[in-house]
Amino acid sequence: MRPKVLSLFSGCGGLDLGFQQAGFEIVLGVDNDAASAKSHARNFPGAAFFAGSIADFSESSAVSMVGQEILRQVDVLIGGPPCPPFSKSRFYRTDMPRAMNDPVGEVTIGGYLKTLAWLKPKVFLLENVAGMSFKVHRETLDHILETAGALGYKCDFKVLNAADFGVPQIRQRFFIVGTLDGEFSWPQPTHANPADVVVSGGVPWVPAGDVIGDLDTDANAADAGHVAGGKHRDLLELIPPGDNYLYLTAKRGYPTPHFEWRSRYWSFLLKLSPDMPSWTIQARRSNNMGPLHWRNRILRIEEVKRLQTFPDSWYLEGNVERQWRQVGNAVPPLLAKSLALKIAELIGAEAYPQ
Repeated sequence: MRPKVLSLFSGCGGLDLGFQQAGFEIVLGVDNDAASAKSHARNFPGAAFFAGSIADFSESSAVSMVGQEILRQVDVLIGGPPCPPFSKSRFYRTDMPRAMNDPVGEVTIGGYLKTLAWLKPKVFLLENVAGMSFKVHRETLDHILETAGALGYKCDFKVLNAADFGVPQIRQRFFIVGTLDGEFSWPQPTHANPADVVVSGGVPWVPAGDVIGDLDTDANAADAGHVAGGKHRDLLELIPPGDNYLYLTAKRGYPTPHFEWRSRYWSFLLKLSPDMPSWTIQARRSNNMGPLHWRNRILRIEEVKRLQTFPDSWYLEGNVERQWRQVGNAVPPLLAKSLALKIAELIGAEAYPQ
């Protein structure tokens, strides 16, 4: 019998797919986004789904959907509470609250911990942006660790770079893993920055061109709906692959500067290089905030899915903006699988086929 997972803030199923690929069964998903609910239902036809706020999700809700017997068999609770309250952008938006002072953070983190308290699985995994590990958010992190500790969980946390695990994307994510029995062992990186490979002897990061290059077979074809740059379209074309607006500043030696140094977000006019992993795929599709394609266009959904390590066949509900949001918010399944395999090992890998 496969180990069972209950998934919170499921989205289109990045974490869920990674756990499924590691041999787990997703029995129930939870999310308040209607498009994500439809995507999840199509991609995980055997799982139940609670479409609504985590504030309204309860033990009785879960029992009514999957039954008490199945609920007792859940081994792992997973989920990534929405990240804006802990994101780097909140350092610039001083008019907005951060962490648990933001109602979103309070409801989502609180909802996760409430579910953990009544479900009491063998293991839990909580994912968020790397910003949750920052000193300014220590109060929230301590609250999570103390609450889980009071429930009997031994916890550890770490920031992992998806590129170190074969994902063609430099994406830093924060994870907390809590266990009732045994000690969790973090997965070891399988890939490394090419600059470090000579020293480490590892496999270099997977470049974007290796995974999306075949989707751009006609470089001269019109790409209606994916034009990038907006009013800065001409400037975007001047920026080399792998660079951003800073290339066009006096500090970088550009003869006719167009921007002041560090006057924009770092991702402004940020262009992929086919020879490097992508930078973090954002949750919002934009025509001037990257990463943008090296051919001076917005990435296509098919390309974004591959950069996140979703299968080409992965179903996404809604228009292109809704699809992009689902993929951009997801944990890369390949990174999730690395964690899931270590959790399976902890709770008895021999009993669970992979």
